[in-house]
Order: sequence, then C-alpha cells, then structure tokens
Amino acid sequence: MISEDIRTRFDREVAKYPADRKQSAVMACLSILQDVEGWVSPEAERAVAEYLGMAPMAVHEVTTFYNMYNQQPVGKFKLNVCTNLPCQLRGGYKALEHLQAELGIRAGQTTADGMFTLQECECLGACADAPVMLVNDRKMLSYMSNERLDGLVQDLRAVAQGEQS
Repeated sequence: MISEDIRTRFDREVAKYPADRKQSAVMACLSILQDVEGWVSPEAERAVAEYLGMAPMAVHEVTTFYNMYNQQPVGKFKLNVCTNLPCQLRGGYKALEHLQAELGIRAGQTTADGMFTLQECECLGACADAPVMLVNDRKMLSYMSNERLDGLVQDLRAVAQGEQS
C-alpha cells in the first residue's frame, strides 16, 4: 500500500515531531494518501496505523472526525455546503437544494459522470458571509445565491472541459 515515495513523504512529516510523538503526523499521513488516491480507504487507514504504530481504530477516528478526509471516492469537484445554523438562517439549505436540483444528485452522492460530489458540512468559519461553501477542501466561496451557484457549476464544467482538450 505504501510506496517508497509515500514512505519518504511520511518520513518527512514524522521528522517534524519528537521521536516518541510520531503519531502526531497522523493527519499529514492521511492527507498524503488522500492526495495520491483521492480518498482514504480502510486499507489506507490500516497502512497509516501500521506505519505510525497506532491502533487502526485511532486512525479511523481521525478520518471520520474531519470532513476533509474522503471516506469514499469523490468526484473531480467536491462541493461542501455549510448548513450549520448561521448559514441555514441565510439560505444554506436553499443553496444545497439548488445544487441538488442542478446536479441531479442528493447530498452525499456523486454525479454519474464523476464530475461533482455534493456534501453538507459543518461550520466553515465565515458565518458573516453565509451561505458559504468549500470547493475541493481548498476554495471558500461566500454569499452563494442561486446565480452564483449556477455560475460556479458552469465554470467548473468549463475547467474540466479545458483539461480534457
């Protein structure tokens, strides 16, 4: 499961911590495997546990606690819509419902073409800009009206189309 390249990357992360605290690199190791595989499989969790000398359940607890770790394969674009109370009061569920209708999927699903995965998420820390969402765990978007959501989907489709050309 762990190639020599991945082991080298793990070693670099573990080296940042005292020798008796190598388990502190669990999140970095999970992120590395997700970067390579696109998600964190049960096999990946076990590989990280073995490498770090941790109980597999302890690694699984980290994977399931943080929504940045994909526990199943996801689309090219993962759209996380905040539905916590502040976003909810300012249209978070409406944004989620709009995307569900636009993409033809429910939260937790991926489009048939593998392009989009739609998810609800916990607070993204931008309550004043609600409703907010996160694209691919990296790009925060605020004030997501239906028009902005439609534009986002169109832009992401264009990006994917450009990569295929």
